[in-house]
Amino acid sequence: FDERVALITGASQGIGESIAERLAGEGCNLILASRREEACESVGERLAADGVETLAVAMDVGDMDSVGAAVEVAMERFGHIDFLVNNAGITRDNLLVRLSPDDWDAVLRTDLTGVYNCTKTVLRSMLRRRSGRVVTISSVVGLLGNPGQTAYAAAKAGVFGFTKSLAREIASRN
Repeated sequence: FDERVALITGASQGIGESIAERLAGEGCNLILASRREEACESVGERLAADGVETLAVAMDVGDMDSVGAAVEVAMERFGHIDFLVNNAGITRDNLLVRLSPDDWDAVLRTDLTGVYNCTKTVLRSMLRRRSGRVVTISSVVGLLGNPGQTAYAAAKAGVFGFTKSLAREIASRN
């Protein structure tokens, strides 16, 4: 992983932060993305002690313009992205009869459309280089469902289908 570059969404806390810690420990340079840029800066400062370069970027994965602007900054800094880790996600747990359309839209926009936005934005450069890896975090809830999580389950089920189809589209291009 030395001198490789990983873009991790949702890197300000939780699973994303843990992924960043592991990759930094392997020598990977990091682009830490989140709506909370200052939290990513804090993570980056701590991980830079491992001798890797870090860049914190503000990114709303559900907004293609935000993703594009953040990836542009990252490409200017590092020149390429070797790994994309689609990790950002939210929940708005509620029974369907009480789930507002705004909460439904927020979960689908972040958890599913965000995967599309980030992958589409970095994929072209990976294909040109004939090198790259996309790792997308989903949930068993997308397979089994869970009471009170219809929006989350729908988004995560969509992520499974998206990931399987994308693999069939691009695997032959390394």
